[in-house]
Amino acid sequence: MVVLAASIVSKSGKILVSRQFVDMSRIRIEGLLAAFPKLVGTGKQHTYVETENVRYVYQPIEALYLLLVTNKQSNILEDLETLRLLSKLVPEYSYSLDEEGICKTAFELLFAFDEVISLGHKENVTVAQVKQYCEMESHEEKLHKLVVQSKINETKDVMKRKASEIDKSKIEKNRGDKGGFMSLQSMGSGRIESSFSDMSISSGGGGFGSGSGFGLATTDVETFSSKSKAGRPPSSANAPPKGLGMQLGKSQRTNQFLESLKAEGEVILEDVKPIAGQSRAAAAAPPLTDPITLTVEEKINVSLKRDGGMSNFDVQGTLSLQILNQEDGLIQVQIETGGNPGILFKTHPNMNKELFTHENILGLKDPNRPFPTGQAGDAAGVGLLKWRMQSADESMVPLTINCWPSVSGNETYVSIEYEASTMFDLRNVVISVPLPALREAPSVRQIDGEWRYDSRNSVLEWTILLIDNSNRSGSMEFVVPPADSSSFFPISVRFSATSTYSDLKVVNIIPLRGGAPPKFSQRTVLITENYQVV
Repeated sequence: MVVLAASIVSKSGKILVSRQFVDMSRIRIEGLLAAFPKLVGTGKQHTYVETENVRYVYQPIEALYLLLVTNKQSNILEDLETLRLLSKLVPEYSYSLDEEGICKTAFELLFAFDEVISLGHKENVTVAQVKQYCEMESHEEKLHKLVVQSKINETKDVMKRKASEIDKSKIEKNRGDKGGFMSLQSMGSGRIESSFSDMSISSGGGGFGSGSGFGLATTDVETFSSKSKAGRPPSSANAPPKGLGMQLGKSQRTNQFLESLKAEGEVILEDVKPIAGQSRAAAAAPPLTDPITLTVEEKINVSLKRDGGMSNFDVQGTLSLQILNQEDGLIQVQIETGGNPGILFKTHPNMNKELFTHENILGLKDPNRPFPTGQAGDAAGVGLLKWRMQSADESMVPLTINCWPSVSGNETYVSIEYEASTMFDLRNVVISVPLPALREAPSVRQIDGEWRYDSRNSVLEWTILLIDNSNRSGSMEFVVPPADSSSFFPISVRFSATSTYSDLKVVNIIPLRGGAPPKFSQRTVLITENYQVV
C-alpha cells in the first residue's frame, strides 16, 4: 500500500487540508485533487473511484470529503482501514465539521495525519496513541522558552538598574536644590517644609509678617516654585507631595517598556506586593470570646469508584484546647462520646490515660501543672485527644456522586447527580469536574445550585450552599464537544458540616483549685481533606 496524499476537500472542490507522503510535485497533487469532484457520481454507494493511474478512497463527512489518493496496486482493505482511522481523528481535533472548523485546526490535523501515515504506509497506531504522540512535549521547545524567559528576566534587571540610577540622580538633584534654601530659615521666625516633590511654606509661631527679611524670602520661594512648575499655580501647603522624588513603584519608562513587551506577545509576570494590613487581617484567626474554647475537628478522606463502590474511607479527628488566661490553666475536661465502636481514641502522651479510660476525663498526669495558654488566633490550640475510623460500609459515605457522559453526534452530554445521606447537613458543597480543553465555557442545560467555569484549569465547579432534608439529591447536565469519558475524572468534592462521626461533646470543665467552673465554648466541624470520585 502506498498513500500518495491525504486530504479534506469540500464538495465544491475546495482543498481545506492536504498532506502528501511521496515525492511528487505540488502541481501534480493539486491536479489529482481538482479532478476528484468531477469523478464522484451522485447516488452511488461506492467509497472509491479509480482512474488510469490512481485510486481515490473517500468518505463523506457532512458537507466535506475525507480523501486518500493511492496507487492502484495498494490493498483496498488497508486503504479503508486507514480511512476509518482518519475519520475518527478528525472530530477529535475539529469541533465543527465545516470549512471554518477544519481550517482553524488544519495544523493539528496535519500532525495527526503524519502519525498515522509514514512515507505512504500506515502505522500500527490507535486514536489514543496518536493523541498522545501529538501532545508530547518537546525538549527543544522547553529550551527555547527558557532562553526567551531568561532574556526577559535579564532585560527586566537592566531596566530596574536604570530606573534605580534615574531615581538616585533625582534624589541627589533635589538634595542640592534643598540645600540652596536651607539658609532661608535663619531670615525670620517660622519654618520651611520641603519635600522631594514640591516646595511649600508653613508658618511657625511668629507668622509670615514678623520681619521684613522673611517676607522677602517668602516672595523668592514662591517665585521659584511658580517657575519650576512651568506656569502652574503654586501648590497649597496642605496638598500632598506629588512624587518628583523617591518613588516606590515603576516609572513611566518602565511601564512603557513592559507594554511594548506585552504588545509583542510576551507574558510578563509582575510582582504584586500584598498590603500589610490585608495580609495581617487574612492571617489572623477569628477572635475567641470565651476564656476556654474546645475544638472538635474531623477530616474525612474518601475515594469512590466511578462505576460504583468505595475504595477508601478514612476519618481522622482531633480535640484541641485553647485557654486565654493563665489562671484558667488548672482544669480537667470531661467529655462524652457517641459510642461508635469503630472509632479508636488515643490521648496525648502527657494526659492521664487511666483517668480517661475509666471516667472519660482529660487531665494532665501532673495535676499541679497547668495547660499552656495562648492569645486568640495564635494557633489551633493544644491537642488533647485524637481518633481514627476506617470502614468498608458504603452507607457511611456522606455524599455520593454519579457521572454519566454520553456522546451524541458532535456533542457530549454529561449528567451528574449527587445523593447525600441523612447523617449530616452539608455546607458550602463544591463539586469540581475536570473538562477537556475548551475554547468556550460548557453549555449548562440544567442545574440544582450554581456553577462556575475555571477556564485556566478547565474545571467546572458545581456549588450548593446547603444540603439538608429539602435537597438530599440533585443533578446537573451540561454539554461539551466530543470527548472521552475518562476526561471527566477524577471528580473532587469539598464541603463542611457542624456534626461529626464521633459525636464527641464536652460535658463539663472541672477546676482543680475549686470554685465555679469557668465559662467555655465548643466548636465542632467536619471538613474534607481528600474526597474524590476516580
